[in-house]
Amino acid sequence: MLNRTRTQDISVEEIRKLALPLSTHIVSGEGLLDRSVTWTTVIHPEDDISSKVIQKRELILIAPVNNPPKAHGDTEIIQWCAERDVSAVVFCSPVSPAGLAEAKACSLPVLSLKRDTRIREVERTIISLLVNRKGQVERRGTQIYRQLTQISSRNEGMDELIASMARLTKKAVIVHDKRLHPLSHKIQPEIAGIWDDIEYFLKKQDNLPVELHDRHRVVEVDPPVLMQSLPIAGLARLVAPIITNNVGRGYLSIIGRDSDLDEIDQLVCEHGAAACALEMAKQKAVNETEKRLRGTFLDRLLLGDVSQQEAIRQGERFGHDMTQTHVAFVLSWRGDNRHSLRRLETIVNTIISGRQTSALVWTRENEGEVVVFHATDQADPIDHSMELSNAFSGEVKRRFPQSRVAIGLGQVARDINGWRSSYRDAVQAMELAERLQTDLPLFIGDLGVYQLILSLTDKDKLSDFCEDSLGPLMDYDMRQNADLIKTLEAFFNCHGNLSQTAETLIVHRNTLLYRMNRINEIAGIDLNRPETRLAMHLALTIRRLLALS
Repeated sequence: MLNRTRTQDISVEEIRKLALPLSTHIVSGEGLLDRSVTWTTVIHPEDDISSKVIQKRELILIAPVNNPPKAHGDTEIIQWCAERDVSAVVFCSPVSPAGLAEAKACSLPVLSLKRDTRIREVERTIISLLVNRKGQVERRGTQIYRQLTQISSRNEGMDELIASMARLTKKAVIVHDKRLHPLSHKIQPEIAGIWDDIEYFLKKQDNLPVELHDRHRVVEVDPPVLMQSLPIAGLARLVAPIITNNVGRGYLSIIGRDSDLDEIDQLVCEHGAAACALEMAKQKAVNETEKRLRGTFLDRLLLGDVSQQEAIRQGERFGHDMTQTHVAFVLSWRGDNRHSLRRLETIVNTIISGRQTSALVWTRENEGEVVVFHATDQADPIDHSMELSNAFSGEVKRRFPQSRVAIGLGQVARDINGWRSSYRDAVQAMELAERLQTDLPLFIGDLGVYQLILSLTDKDKLSDFCEDSLGPLMDYDMRQNADLIKTLEAFFNCHGNLSQTAETLIVHRNTLLYRMNRINEIAGIDLNRPETRLAMHLALTIRRLLALS
């Protein structure tokens, strides 16, 4: 005779989380799962259940029918369970609409298992929970981890991992990468209306628990799952670092009412983070392999060893349309404070991903460069690609303010045959950017004026020209602590676009217009005249070159 003594009440919801198969579905009465359970009994529909004796608040398991016809239908079984005040009924076969309607009318929770479920094993697991909760919690943790890792081994992907965790916890689940970019999430209906606010909070680095800020020390965090209140009353999250090779690669969060987050949610978060780590490591290995194949292909393409037909086929393999108009970029660190090319590549990929633009990126370690072939706008290719390259430069400045990068852009390649020359042009432009010590991306088409100025030997004449053109503005800036030279440089960098210039300088458009008028007045010029613009642009270029010599 089994000992039915328990130290505390166990609810239907706890049995669902701790004992029933992870694939269990709630088909009716989801809001009634807080009922306590006294015991569990297996009922066979083909048997006579009229004389069956059960306790109040039992959880009834309905065995699958192997040899129809059955003596009792699901509606009759649900009526019989309701009359005996059971806590819930669990079927191993689909429940009919009539049965569901009866369950709803009787306020009886109904759950569903897969047909091939071994019902006696489920019964033993529930009894184990009822008589030894602590031991079953430990076994459940192992079971959760095994099932989640099996999802990864079956290559079902991160989305299915997150969906499985959401089904088990009945809470929102989200996974972020190391930069707090969301990779996958599953939202519960009750918080769908405030999800944007939650997501805005989660993506800010400062809102991450302080214990998780150092990715290289998160392996030391104990306990591995932290609880954090959210800025929305009553909501909290469990968050665990996703760790591979002893380094944090992302974060898994389970979000719900703070009063509802329990030990099973903690287990799911802890083991789910480990399963996500396996998935991310596997995906990284796949990405690295694809990256090597892509690099080998592009190296062959630059050597002229790839036909146009093969290039198109390989592009399809990489999910890239090789027939589009492209511009080559080449980027490299310059100066003494250099970082790894991998960091530069990461910045490039982050910008490209954020803008949802199409490009092939690969790192050439031996050449010390990151190469990008950007599928640009066919109608306005240079401005479109220049905008992207400026985003690269800006992000480098933001993340590594003490470091410098050189960026060169090649000519437009209207077809695959033009890729080699676009790359060579980009290298030449990048090398001049290094020589000029400028963070501004340089386009090969603009290099003629730089090369002409550098070839001139009479520096006194160049200095006089610069002084005649810019002297009044430089004097005014010095006396008034103003920014007219800076404004003029931004104006030319933005190709004379006033809106972009104002945005670059972070000033109101009216402020910019005032400054442009002052430039005309103080320098005694008219920037509406093409030759005046040319002279002032040349003077600014000469000023920068003279500062380097």
